[in-house]
Amino acid sequence: MTPDPIPASDNSTDQPQTAIDYHGNGEAEDVLRWALDRFSPRIALSTSFKDAVIIHMMSRIRPDFRVFALDTGRLNEETYELADEISRRYHVQIEWTFPRHEAVERLTGTKGMHSFRESVENRRECCYIRKVEPLSRALSGLDAWITGLRRDQGSTRSEIQKIERDQVHGGIIKVNPLADWDTGRMWQYIRENKIPYNRLFDKGYTSIGCAPCTRPVQPGDDPRSGRWWWELDEHKECGIHIRDWTI
Repeated sequence: MTPDPIPASDNSTDQPQTAIDYHGNGEAEDVLRWALDRFSPRIALSTSFKDAVIIHMMSRIRPDFRVFALDTGRLNEETYELADEISRRYHVQIEWTFPRHEAVERLTGTKGMHSFRESVENRRECCYIRKVEPLSRALSGLDAWITGLRRDQGSTRSEIQKIERDQVHGGIIKVNPLADWDTGRMWQYIRENKIPYNRLFDKGYTSIGCAPCTRPVQPGDDPRSGRWWWELDEHKECGIHIRDWTI
């Protein structure tokens, strides 16, 4: 399906004021090239280091690409090790954003370290403090951002397009170059290009987030079944890609 051009947003003078003239799905690297040429330096990849495929592609397009990451304070050690390896391999400085320490201290002080397992509302509160609010700050000043979202990652992501207007974050442009890829294609590209990947994938993990909220899955299980495994599938989003998501 070929998406229609996305009209300009007039909600803020900080938003891109021209229509998005990318009319086709295109191959992932072509989409990235268009986005980087159009929006640099006010465009960056938001990475959780599962999408190093995109970093590899970006490094082939231009040397001044930008990458940012959210340090929730509860990531696995393997994730930090991969971040350092990617930074060295691709000569990119990761722009880290952290939760506001006052909010974390208030949450853990009043509800403890594992309140997120008590209810969906509590888990959303934790995700908001550690991910959603920090992402809003990381996106401040950008005209566009890049994600590793894919349609095969679950029902909440099945309709994403490669180029979208992101109404969740004020109407900036959201670029999902791997939208039509599946897991097999991802791993084929990783192996062919010898791209670093998180060692947790070798231990049965298929989706990696915060350490207390992620576990390995059995062969044949849904890839995201290891995320927030105590919740129903329709709740399994942290909130950074969901409109009208509240705590």
